[in-house]
Amino acid sequence: MASAATRPAQPKGATGCLVLADGSVIWGRGFGASGSAVGEVCFNTAMTGYQEVMTDPSYAAQIVTFTFPHIGNVGANAEDVESAVESAVGCVVREDVTAPSNFRSLEDFTAWMERNGKIGLSGVDTRALTRAIRLNGAPNAVIAHEPSGQFDLDALHARAQQWAGLEGMDLAKVVTREAQESWEGGYWRLGHGYGRAARDATPHVVAVDYGAKDNIFRNLVRAGAKVTVVPARTSFDDIMALRPDGVFLSNGPGDPAATGEYAVPVIKALLDADMPLFGICLGHQMLALAAGAKTVKMHQGHRGANHPVQRVGEGWGETTGLVEITSMNHGFAVDADTLPPEVEQTHVSLFDGSNCGIAVKGKQAFGVQYHPEASPGPQDSFYLFEKFVGGL
Repeated sequence: MASAATRPAQPKGATGCLVLADGSVIWGRGFGASGSAVGEVCFNTAMTGYQEVMTDPSYAAQIVTFTFPHIGNVGANAEDVESAVESAVGCVVREDVTAPSNFRSLEDFTAWMERNGKIGLSGVDTRALTRAIRLNGAPNAVIAHEPSGQFDLDALHARAQQWAGLEGMDLAKVVTREAQESWEGGYWRLGHGYGRAARDATPHVVAVDYGAKDNIFRNLVRAGAKVTVVPARTSFDDIMALRPDGVFLSNGPGDPAATGEYAVPVIKALLDADMPLFGICLGHQMLALAAGAKTVKMHQGHRGANHPVQRVGEGWGETTGLVEITSMNHGFAVDADTLPPEVEQTHVSLFDGSNCGIAVKGKQAFGVQYHPEASPGPQDSFYLFEKFVGGL
């Protein structure tokens, strides 16, 4: 642990810092909102889509270190916001945020960060920080920005130490919507913006919101579904009362085992009723829990838009073995060694061999660990929405 005597001296002009739970202090230049926030420090390797990353509810209670050095240079706009609920509390970047240079920009990224209450820290050796996370795991920390440059490092350190961390934390209850709604947004097209969902579309998909990105619902609409979104704690009876043709289990933040205390019994009941299911990220993890598997906290997690995943399940026919490049954001994973015989592993990460997909044998129920809507990211995985909606 770094004591006050061994901490690096505050550089001239430093208006921001990252204070880790072990006492380490990383200095930089603050931007965005002033103040401080506690969270888990992770890193994201995406080269684009920083605004989508910062508004993804799966990043709730996290501080995102961007490995790409030029963050903020295309500004911000209203169309690239994934959710209005709680998401990443701050970000760490290498270069200072420059004036925006993009025809879609409506606002400077610094101003957008300030308006949304998110704290930024620039001028950091993000390669060194990323390397430390890879070696030692994702640490708890406090990110702080004070234009005067005055910080109570002991208080910030104590706050980082006392924060319990993401393991055992149910954050879906924090980020889920409070009421049921009919989803009306369609897919985005350049020059046209977002379209409108067809009110008479079939089949009908009920999407359980554990902290969903809006583009997931838009992709369900694009695949031909009518979508009704319900809160995370919606009961089995209330879901069935909506007369769904299938149920979608969304992404979200926190520990799947904690959220699963109320979500898994509902998912088990849906499986017993032979309801078609499709889960992604947290939804995938809880589908696995409902089927009898276990989840584990990862050392560093997977976050980025360049993760190679291979199809390995027997049900993919001629495309078994095909590799797709995916968008990921998760710090927990399904433990493949705990999958029961009735659950097939369908996708694996080519980075570390971790589980990235399952299918329940004899059921129309499957899930993937990554974000097939890819906001940001490649479009390799849209077929999963077509597979789900087309099979209803």
